[in-house]
Amino acid sequence: MESREDLNSILPYLPLVMRSSTMFWPSQVVEALKAMARGPLHSHVDSGELLFLAISDLRHSLSLSNHHFAPSFPQGYALFFDELMSREESKKWFEEVVPALADLLLRFPSLLQTHYQTADIAHINGVNTGLRLLRSQEPGIVFLSQELIGALLGCSLFCLFPVTNRGVEHLPTINFDQLFASLYDNYNGKQENKIRCIIHYFERIFSHMPIGFVSFERKVLPLEHLPQCISYPKAEFWSNSVIPLCCFEVQNSGLIEDQSSEALEVDFANKFIGGGALHRGCVQEEIRFMINPELIAGMLFLPSMADNEAIEIIGAERFSSYTGYASSFHFTGDYVDKKDVDCFGRRKTRIIAIDALCSPRMRQYKQECLLREINKAFCGFFAPSKYQQYKRLFPENGCSRAQLDQNIEDPIGRSRSNLLSHDNASTSDETTEEKSVNQVISNYEEKGCESLGHEDNNIGIVTGNWGCGAFGGDPELKTIIQWLAASQALRPFISYYTFGLDELQNLDQVTRWILSQKWTVGDLWNMLVEYSYQKYKGQTDVGFFTWLLPSLFGHDTEMLDLPNMP
Repeated sequence: MESREDLNSILPYLPLVMRSSTMFWPSQVVEALKAMARGPLHSHVDSGELLFLAISDLRHSLSLSNHHFAPSFPQGYALFFDELMSREESKKWFEEVVPALADLLLRFPSLLQTHYQTADIAHINGVNTGLRLLRSQEPGIVFLSQELIGALLGCSLFCLFPVTNRGVEHLPTINFDQLFASLYDNYNGKQENKIRCIIHYFERIFSHMPIGFVSFERKVLPLEHLPQCISYPKAEFWSNSVIPLCCFEVQNSGLIEDQSSEALEVDFANKFIGGGALHRGCVQEEIRFMINPELIAGMLFLPSMADNEAIEIIGAERFSSYTGYASSFHFTGDYVDKKDVDCFGRRKTRIIAIDALCSPRMRQYKQECLLREINKAFCGFFAPSKYQQYKRLFPENGCSRAQLDQNIEDPIGRSRSNLLSHDNASTSDETTEEKSVNQVISNYEEKGCESLGHEDNNIGIVTGNWGCGAFGGDPELKTIIQWLAASQALRPFISYYTFGLDELQNLDQVTRWILSQKWTVGDLWNMLVEYSYQKYKGQTDVGFFTWLLPSLFGHDTEMLDLPNMP
């Protein structure tokens, strides 16, 4: 075990001790966890205040006393568990959940040991799936069982992860001290309800431990040409592309996470994945991390994203229902995730984290910023498992029409799948009941899944106002950028949730008109570049849609006579 590069990269960020190829807790920690596992009659942990004291003892035994936590953390614990929780909720928490959590933490070393032993078997096509730092510019995937994730999040709740050197590796927050401290420092309902989502997650997994898996993948567009990779595109790549635009579906109501089609769901991410999830944040990304708490596990080992990177997470289960957004966010109860499971035991929930430029103001209209944003989205949207198809279609300087399959001429994108070879095996809809990666890999061998990142050709993009709102991006600009990236990535459709944004009230009319013109990715990109140049130079002060279709926004009835797209 000591010779494993993957383990050695993450070991300094874990609370365990390693000796003679074995990971274990210090003896004082074992005794304390055993007492907690026997219940409050033995551990005397029956309140938030006493739970904090028990956590402090654990941290002291792990030599973490000099790893400072948020000053108001103990008061936040006491406030939530002793005042905000009902007496019935508190009784269940301390008599049932805390003992079960302590028992899971006792098994954490053996779970991790088994993880590494079986990760070797999961070396599919030479890909390492073991837990490790997925450093910037190093594409790779980590494959974790939901049970192991539960143990990792238990360490987060008890603030057991060392934090001193995390900043050196540009790693986000992982312990929950700030989450609870901010509840006390400046109480608001959204923070209480974020914590209620987390608490509900622990209640759920200890009533029935899930047996699936979640994968976390860092995707990279190399800045230099490398074999078997799609490199970071230059402006000419986009200008010369003759890929047709994919189907565009406008959703004026609903939420991304509630969509039922099998698609890649966009996380409007911070470059530090999770953003303010474990602080005060409560917008799109943070809410997703609360209702799908297994996403938080990625914050342990995923350093911040560079401009040419994205993070894809497959299999995170949803546990909570909610209403509201930001200050109105409210946990409303249990959610039963009915998504199908693939042959690796992952729920077919695909989340792609891409971070937009923050507060770009007028510089967002400069070509280098347009290129940064479209390449960021393209990095997230393209499927590395289809490299050979991309290589055929996307040479270094773009895509020439002579290289395209004849069926690509359909502007709606219904025949786009003909561009892709038919050697993709079907994905199993059966859930796996095995509890080891070893058995899941057996499923892989029997059912012929192509790779850990395997996708069917019908998986589109589900997104919304990425990079807008708090990030300050132009909604019309960002909409078109995402459409172009999805089209170039050969996605069959993009389903866009407007969230009622006024600037996008005519989005359906605009996209239908554009599709009726049978434009290519290059055509629309060049239009966007021209508009952005004029906008940056102060030659126009209107939005892109009005600039492109002045007659439409002037209520010209002839322009409104658009074809009905399927």
